[in-house]
Amino acid sequence: MYSKFSPRRDGIGSFRRGHMTVLASGVALALVAGPIAGLELARAQSSETSGAMAQLPSLSPLVKNVMPAVVNISVEQSANVADESGSTGPDLQLGPGSSPQGSPFDQAPFDQYMKRFFGDQGRNGMPSPRMQATALGSGFIIDPSGLVVTDNHVVDGSKKVTVVLQDGSKHVAKILGRDPKVDLALLKIDVGHPLPYLPWGDSSAEQVGDWVVAVGNPFGLGGTVSAGIVSARGRDIHSGPYDDFLQIDAPINRGNSGGPTFNLKGEVIGINTAIYSPNGGSVGIAFATPSNLAKPVIDQLREHGKVSRGWLGVEIQQVTPEIAKGLGLQDDRGALVANVTGDSPAEKAGIRQGDVIESFNGHEVTKLRDLPITVAETPVGTEAKVQIRRNGQDMTLNLRVAEQPANPQVASNEGTEAPSAERSSVLGLRLESLTSGLRNELHVPAQTKGVVVRSISESSPLASLNLQPGDVIVSVNQEPVATPAEAVAKLKQAEANKNLVLLVNRHGVNQYVAWSGQGDQG
Repeated sequence: MYSKFSPRRDGIGSFRRGHMTVLASGVALALVAGPIAGLELARAQSSETSGAMAQLPSLSPLVKNVMPAVVNISVEQSANVADESGSTGPDLQLGPGSSPQGSPFDQAPFDQYMKRFFGDQGRNGMPSPRMQATALGSGFIIDPSGLVVTDNHVVDGSKKVTVVLQDGSKHVAKILGRDPKVDLALLKIDVGHPLPYLPWGDSSAEQVGDWVVAVGNPFGLGGTVSAGIVSARGRDIHSGPYDDFLQIDAPINRGNSGGPTFNLKGEVIGINTAIYSPNGGSVGIAFATPSNLAKPVIDQLREHGKVSRGWLGVEIQQVTPEIAKGLGLQDDRGALVANVTGDSPAEKAGIRQGDVIESFNGHEVTKLRDLPITVAETPVGTEAKVQIRRNGQDMTLNLRVAEQPANPQVASNEGTEAPSAERSSVLGLRLESLTSGLRNELHVPAQTKGVVVRSISESSPLASLNLQPGDVIVSVNQEPVATPAEAVAKLKQAEANKNLVLLVNRHGVNQYVAWSGQGDQG
């Protein structure tokens, strides 16, 4: 599939204007210094450049070693897999929001441009109009028996997968296992003799600025090599709960999906997955799944055909500076628990809604995604310690990690309903009791209690919180509210203190929002 992640035009324009300013300053300096000084500067720069270039190693030996184990992948898909543009593969936009649950409250600024990069090439590079669509991708061999790694979205929805080796031979592949959450798939081909294969490298050892080489099948050309550096580490592109991508600037294009990224030792340290592009082509920003995240997944697919991950049973969100202030935290680190699944390890251990998880089994939780990645990598059945902060106090809880269910659901507990609607207003909010009729209409879970926001005025000081009609306010400053009267009293108190943290449920998803009474805080 093909991925593009386009920056805003004003952002690009701002960058270009800044760049032009720097160039203009350089020209002015050269004019002042005079032609002689300019000539001496040019000679010095030329000498430095020549020296730097002389130190760069040739990549040819590396490429010769790794190329035989890089493969092209051809996938036949049904016509209903093709999108309206004619390109094939599940060309889906990556999930909204920064939280693992895809919360409707948090929208990533560039999600509308983010897609997996994989596509169909017919004649002249145009999508083929035939009913049986064919798509192209890349992969690499990790075992002489014919085990091939690629991206899950390359083979998702496939009717037939064919692996093409560097000698041009074609082999029908069997899919041994797929993992959509990390976008990986493991294939098997039988050729009757041992195949060249590639070793895994340690992606955690790669630093920003290190050289990398990408090999793949862009635009169906096959056997194409590009080089660049590691531009950044730990990128979250909002594609799933375990985002931890390497960002590289090696040119990556349509058809590179699933291909390997190498270090200068010829070890696989990444699997090409997505690009950032306003025009469909490479602009020097690509993302690769790091080998240290990929290898354990591939090992499980090889052994079991599926992936088993650790599970706590909590829905979490980022601690913003405003929420940190409202909860009395010293900083905005940790993962804020927005919901706890019934009969889960978290519930059994005593974790509650509103707790801030600061560390898990000795691993500090600095950013939101630290927790799901760490928990997922923890073996099922492990006894773990969870450090939380609750009401200003640090606590340590013990729990046993369970296996992540295929479709985790929040337990439903029936509760009493308000017999009739009750209405009140405060801070520009019109509030109404949560009746059974409204609960069904708004898709609010049975166990959720609170009051419904019927409307919010444009002049409300809480307008910056993105509250919407139909939202259910569950608690005010960590205190539950069951009636509009209770909510009004607590909201007035919060207004006087200029400090407000709301737990809001929107269509079944809980999220905290905060207001400090000092302008639009979000």
